[in-house]
Amino acid sequence: MSFDLVANVVVAGVLTGLVYGLMALGLSVIFGVVRVVNFAHGEMMTIAMYAATVLFASLGLDPFLCILPAALAFFVFGYLLQAGLINPFITRPEHSQFMLLVAVAIIMVNALLMVFGPSARSIQVDYQLESFELGKVLVDKARFFAALAAVVTAGLLFSFFKFSLMGKAIRACADNHLGALVVGLDVKKLYALTFGLGSVCVAVAGCAMVLLVDVTPPLGPAYTLLAFVIVIVGGLGSMPGALLGGVLIGVSEALAGLFVAPSAKSMFSFGLLILILLLRPQGLLGKKA
Repeated sequence: MSFDLVANVVVAGVLTGLVYGLMALGLSVIFGVVRVVNFAHGEMMTIAMYAATVLFASLGLDPFLCILPAALAFFVFGYLLQAGLINPFITRPEHSQFMLLVAVAIIMVNALLMVFGPSARSIQVDYQLESFELGKVLVDKARFFAALAAVVTAGLLFSFFKFSLMGKAIRACADNHLGALVVGLDVKKLYALTFGLGSVCVAVAGCAMVLLVDVTPPLGPAYTLLAFVIVIVGGLGSMPGALLGGVLIGVSEALAGLFVAPSAKSMFSFGLLILILLLRPQGLLGKKA
């Protein structure tokens, strides 16, 4: 097996992993601030993928042109979901939150089955068959653009949390809930805003991912589980950790498909998860409680 082939596979894995990382970043942001685990995360991403296929089929919109309207729609959806449904459960036991979001996830999957049926849908654009040449490495254009969209979105999110007053207020809520209440911050509103931002990550990742895989309703639970694996590998609540975990999972899946079999991807991903839990239980960039 040639080095060039391995290099091509690794590059493809890194690019796919960045999209995975953006998906997991949304989950990490929501958990890091709201302290609620979104068990409907993958299902929301699947909805974004279907939205991109509908816009492409009806209006001929490129999936990357769908990112802005999808992001806006998902921000509003996430904000309203948190403000109207999840906020009343913030102070309830964790098993109540779990059951609520699992119920939301099941509703989403079955709604997609009712509307679109079980058949897979895909998007075919001209540049999916094109690539860039970097020496002997071929970089798929579609995969590269998807990774670029993920990096830009993650960069904007990092900048928002670091430099904006609203971002600093959200970080204050994450660091000290009681202190945020004492100084007069509207914590419930900031929680809803955070859930909206996490939903934006899902929307962008879904519009990018639809160029890489066919979409079916059962993809939702699989992507939810994958997002959990990524945030645990990277560190719960760590934003850079989510991107790093996504890249590691993407590369491990790509190498598993090359050296073993495509069906062994999940085995290697969960093997990496077990290894991280044994050696560094808080995740690669996570902090000890």
